[in-house]
Amino acid sequence: MEQNVFFLPHEGLKLAELAEFLGAELVNSDYADVIVRSVAPISRARAGDVCYILSRRSRDELATCEASAVICDKALADLVPPHIPVILSSNPHAAFAMAGGLFYPAALRPVVFSGESEIAPSAVIDPSAKLEKGVIVEPMAVIGAHAEIGEGTRIGAHSIIGPNVKIGRDCSIAAGASILCALLGNGVIIHNGARIGQDGFGYAPGPRGMIKIVQIGRVIIQDNVEIGANTTIDRGAMDDTVIGEGTKIDNQVQIGHNVQIGRHCAIVAQVGIAGSAKIGNGVQIGGQVGIKGHVTIGDGVQIAAKSGIMTDLAAGGQYGGTPARPLNDYLRDVAQQMSKTKLRGKKPGGEQND
Repeated sequence: MEQNVFFLPHEGLKLAELAEFLGAELVNSDYADVIVRSVAPISRARAGDVCYILSRRSRDELATCEASAVICDKALADLVPPHIPVILSSNPHAAFAMAGGLFYPAALRPVVFSGESEIAPSAVIDPSAKLEKGVIVEPMAVIGAHAEIGEGTRIGAHSIIGPNVKIGRDCSIAAGASILCALLGNGVIIHNGARIGQDGFGYAPGPRGMIKIVQIGRVIIQDNVEIGANTTIDRGAMDDTVIGEGTKIDNQVQIGHNVQIGRHCAIVAQVGIAGSAKIGNGVQIGGQVGIKGHVTIGDGVQIAAKSGIMTDLAAGGQYGGTPARPLNDYLRDVAQQMSKTKLRGKKPGGEQND
């Protein structure tokens, strides 16, 4: 990381300006003119870097830290060595994220690799498609009949925008993505290789085998949703698959037909959500969780990684395990099982079995 040619440091910003941007407080105004250019973890932060801390476990790393500023809340400010400026924030994690976006705006969404500023000559665009001003279409992208794309949106190389698809303004569709049977709002980010709007998995057993059920719904993606690389979102069977405003979906997630996901959810990698499940607002789902079809998950639910959801979950709860149960119950079950395993591994007299 000594020389990162992919994301170059910012030209520089005064600490006073950074604190104002973050809505935070620079504790010592003597450091107001110190210049910062980048973000870094505490373990390797140097002059010009900003880092942050969330707990007292960072005490040892702070002792050797060379950062130009540390973002933290008031309760941890006494841990920061006196030679390092402190920026106080009630939410240091969010403030650090804002600082990173300020220093590296190009890292917030897929970039235009080809250098195109308009429509590449090799792009294939149906004459009936409507593109507002400022749309960038990179080489070999394909845009189907009657598609509509809003101002400031970027369509990556080799991506496919199907017939009648509508994409809002200031969206980023990365290279190799395909978007079919879908309506996207403004500020949507679709990463490389994502597949949106293909038919869902629906079959009816018949005397000669499985009979395919037509999937004639749509995918509705609301404003400011971000969808990770190689994630797949199936279109609805006869209703719509809906992803609510501000929801963030990681890489390699599978979302089945007719699933409805609320606003401002966070869904981590390799989650699988079966058809017609309903997920409320502000739900957080850990990696490799499996969710049964037709269940309902209430607002604000948190689900631990690798859990299996078989039944409805009440709003506001924390759950874990397979089948999922309240998190405290799950952790107690795990502790008891580990204790039994240790006991079985001992010989009479307390000696350990081989």
